Amino acid sequence: MSAPPEPVRAPPTPWSVLELVPPLAVVLLGTVLLLPGHGLWFDELFTAEVGRRPYGEILAAIVDGRGTTGYLADVPPSYNAPWYFVVHTWVSLPGLGGDTSLRVLSLLAAAGGLASITRAVTRLTSRAAGVLAGLLLAASPLLLEQAVEARPYGLAVLATGGALLGLVRWLQGAPRGLLLFGLAGAGMGLAHWYAVTALAGFVVAALLLRGRRALPVVLTGAAAALPAVGLVGVNLLNGTGARNAEHLRDTEGTLADLAVEAWTGGSRSLLYLTVGLAVLGALRGSGARVVATCWLLVPLGLLLLAETVRPVYHPRYLLAGLLSLGVLAAVGALALPRAARAPVAALLVACSLLAASPLAVREPRERADDVVALLAERQRPGEPIVAADQRSATGLDHYVRTAAPRLRPDVVLPPDDAPSAADRVWLVRRVIRGEVVSTDDDDVLLDAGLRVVDEYAFDASKTDLLVQLWER
Repeated sequence: MSAPPEPVRAPPTPWSVLELVPPLAVVLLGTVLLLPGHGLWFDELFTAEVGRRPYGEILAAIVDGRGTTGYLADVPPSYNAPWYFVVHTWVSLPGLGGDTSLRVLSLLAAAGGLASITRAVTRLTSRAAGVLAGLLLAASPLLLEQAVEARPYGLAVLATGGALLGLVRWLQGAPRGLLLFGLAGAGMGLAHWYAVTALAGFVVAALLLRGRRALPVVLTGAAAALPAVGLVGVNLLNGTGARNAEHLRDTEGTLADLAVEAWTGGSRSLLYLTVGLAVLGALRGSGARVVATCWLLVPLGLLLLAETVRPVYHPRYLLAGLLSLGVLAAVGALALPRAARAPVAALLVACSLLAASPLAVREPRERADDVVALLAERQRPGEPIVAADQRSATGLDHYVRTAAPRLRPDVVLPPDDAPSAADRVWLVRRVIRGEVVSTDDDDVLLDAGLRVVDEYAFDASKTDLLVQLWER
């Protein structure tokens, strides 16, 4: 990176209605993805379960490191804890509380984040760069996938955009930008603690651009990271620690490669185009190149360092830092010769949309809603409905409560076993890689003289469920 870096002291570009195009685009694309109305899957069902609890009960579960119900005893609300307070507030509003409204919350938050990022990049460079950056983020396969799920990644995008805009305002001489940077920076870590690495990238950018005069940003960034540090500390003290972190993987030094591949949805053409333009943006782009380069490289460097201690990689966990790829690619596209800028920008957006297009026809991640619909149609009052495992219980509990309350008296949830006295029992269970997951309920029912007489499979992209009818 050449020195000295750009001063970014030019008067900010006036706001234009064109800057609303990226947030409107992500809302439009997100709406297309939500139209099929697929049921919630386990992580989203967990959001719905915890978010419906009173504030005090959520807080107690966080502090004590315990689940909010018996079948989730070993899955407490932990590192995403503040998300559940937001969800509880959201579902408390009149007319909200359904499955779609939970996903809409995340989508609206992501749209707000893109609006802030578009404005920040516009102030740093030009309106064309800001709008292009926002459109690339709106069409990103990784961002779109997370923006329409009832999880905290939309809030992480919103907080990241707010922190970036606050930093840019401070760089351009508006002292109040520091307040926005601090508040939004705290929100980044509270939405997802990996986002603190992106906050560190913003602080490094301020140091490179302002040197010793960046001390207020350094101190504000350190203070903003404290809530996330405290949240991690609470989880270490209450014994949660690394519980349920088995999905994190060791990349053996290829974390950056996998992260970029995840950002581009596995599209090789989009990957090469994005990386090539991002490198050009980091080397020749104006205005945003220092901020965006630090925003990308610092998080990746910190996570690579952490990987020497334990596995840390999961694509969606890196979302806050990977937003910088879209910004760098946009700046790089506009660093090309004038005649090439529009065609390359159009190609970049088109490739992003093409890479994201499979999301529009994706299968449900889990079909617990269909399971409950089947049971509501075929189960007779008095016949036990038994959830054999945690995931089956979460979906069964939610959709019985919201769609088929008449089934409630017959539902049996873990840790309770299947009753042995009934002549007919409905057993809901998981199937993993084609193998039925065995539980204690099998032995109870077999010993009672019951046998499987019918099965109904509900395959999905994330969790395969099986409904078995046992009769004596």
